[in-house]
Amino acid sequence: MAEVDLHGHTVDEALRIFIDVYNRHVRSRSKESLRVIHGYGSATEGLDAGKIRRKIRTFLEGAADSLDWKPGEDLEGNPGVTIVFPRKILATFQNQLAADILAFCSIPRTESKIAGEFRKNSALEIKEAIRTLVRQGQLKIAAKGDRETYVTVA
Repeated sequence: MAEVDLHGHTVDEALRIFIDVYNRHVRSRSKESLRVIHGYGSATEGLDAGKIRRKIRTFLEGAADSLDWKPGEDLEGNPGVTIVFPRKILATFQNQLAADILAFCSIPRTESKIAGEFRKNSALEIKEAIRTLVRQGQLKIAAKGDRETYVTVA
């Protein structure tokens, strides 16, 4: 079984690394499962314990058309891992950012509000995602008073 260890990374870094490793695994045409080691969160983290585990599993729930997965506690008795059964390539992190921006812009948002919400991404990544979404017709520019806002096209 192939493995990817996400210890020592931020939540966003861990998700990017997972997507990259997963996609390379699928491209290699491997039929084996992928063991994602994310840890279960330390007691010193209190309510924030297990941030990577929660983010990865939430992402996996939304990727059901590309993969199957099982919590490690169900298969190994270990809540610090998740077992992924790949089927097809996942959207890149840039595509995930675009999807997150679309969800965030269900009501009109200024570029500065979008940048504030996704501040863990670079300003260039955010601008590129917004421009791409506008070009694709998924996000439209709307005036709100004297400000330019972006809103998801219904």
